[in-house]
Amino acid sequence: MALSPDEREKFLAEPHIGALSVAEEGRAPLTLPIWYQYAPGGDLWVMTGTDSKKGRLIAAAGRFSLMVDRVEPTIRYVSVEGPVVRTEKATTEQLREITARYLDADKVDAYVAYAEANHGENTVFHLRPERWYSADLGEV
Repeated sequence: MALSPDEREKFLAEPHIGALSVAEEGRAPLTLPIWYQYAPGGDLWVMTGTDSKKGRLIAAAGRFSLMVDRVEPTIRYVSVEGPVVRTEKATTEQLREITARYLDADKVDAYVAYAEANHGENTVFHLRPERWYSADLGEV
């Protein structure tokens, strides 16, 4: 059964690991796991290496899709697709925000320090959800 707009937005706002897909010329889309940030009614954003393959492909395509799912307590997924509406150089505050979404509070500072020392420049891509696909398959 498809989720209501409210249900799908609340589900997407939970801290799932997303599967980001972006077009790659002459090949199937590149699909990789990624952390993301989303609040109901707003744009979704991801952070990735500016010079990474993922970052270069998002910049070139100008759009991407993201799918999140779970298997407990029911099988449920939400997928969004849309245009990149803003691109910006990532800040330490954004890195801290997204890290705190996924890691325990006592691990955030160490991860942020490690990422800033080792990951190079990052870019934040803001996606405006245009197309939604969702379902809750119940207990299968």
